[in-house]
Amino acid sequence: MKLYDTASQAVVDLELESPVRIYCCGITPYDAAHLGHAAVYVTFDVLVRRLRDAGFQTKCVRNVTDVDDDILRRSRELRVHYLDLAAEEMARFDKDMTALGLLAPDSEPRATSAIPKILDVIDVLYKSGYAYESGGSVYFDISKSQRFGSLGKLDREEMIELARERGGHPEDLAKRDPLDFVLWQPSSGGEPSWDSRFGPGRPGWHVECTALAIRELGGVDIHGGGKDLIFPHHEAEAAQGEAYTGTTFCSYWVHTGLVGLGGTKMSKSLGNLVFVHDLLENWSAQVIRLAVMSHHYREDWDWTDDLLKAAAERFERWSRAGKGDRGLDAVRGCLDDDLDIPTAIAEIDAAASSGGVSAAAALLGVSLA
Repeated sequence: MKLYDTASQAVVDLELESPVRIYCCGITPYDAAHLGHAAVYVTFDVLVRRLRDAGFQTKCVRNVTDVDDDILRRSRELRVHYLDLAAEEMARFDKDMTALGLLAPDSEPRATSAIPKILDVIDVLYKSGYAYESGGSVYFDISKSQRFGSLGKLDREEMIELARERGGHPEDLAKRDPLDFVLWQPSSGGEPSWDSRFGPGRPGWHVECTALAIRELGGVDIHGGGKDLIFPHHEAEAAQGEAYTGTTFCSYWVHTGLVGLGGTKMSKSLGNLVFVHDLLENWSAQVIRLAVMSHHYREDWDWTDDLLKAAAERFERWSRAGKGDRGLDAVRGCLDDDLDIPTAIAEIDAAASSGGVSAAAALLGVSLA
């Protein structure tokens, strides 16, 4: 199998052993799952299905960021406890993802479950000189990391601008460098707080995933999410993970393109979201899944209702073809070529004219039963 590795900026041959350790960044549960989420998790679901089909065992982790700035802000707005908000939204998320046919992750740990491991990571980074205290917070010192910046290949000004857009607060005067990022911070009034050697507070966003990946998997073979996570989240994750372990944090980084609506990326901040649970009121989950898979996973693309209409027609054609394994080997070849799902779908279209395609469809997570 070949996949595009973000760090290498090339399609590379995967060198894997069982169990393949996969970490996919999960949601911050302060709102419902939208199509941007669905595109990420359906992609990784197909990847896992093909790895298992090829004989590999897999161990898949998808975290839950149940404490960070976003969920705490939203819980204040709604006047509910942040963990109650997380529980409600995770129940909706799990229901939507189950409907879309996603295989359950082996582990779905919450950030709040990992405070001891997070503090262990921070303590090691601090003692080894990768972190410093300033202004009541603890920061990662990027000047001590030779690998910081090697994932996204961005120049300094690009990183500063993205940090500003994505909650990195480069203007924070307590930092030695605008790109240093917070590991531990004092909690504001009413926010959750845990005791630590650095004083009571709560973790920064990036260190949560590093701690969970190490705790749950030890090391990571394939790590990913949407490409908007490359910087600063995954860049920071990799830097602190390698500083903590002294070895490579992840072998392959896989990122999906962004889903837009009307030419603008879907995002909670803009409010231009299409929610999975709304689509499920009028369309079958199989049709929605097919519509989401209609573009190559690395492409940015726009959502339109026409995708659902085309997917519904395709699902009917495949279903009429009945049971059988026509097209299965061709689909395997497409998936092994950088998860080329659109071409795999075209192969099933062609095969459906002469026989059953249920096995090939199942490899894409589409049930024709």
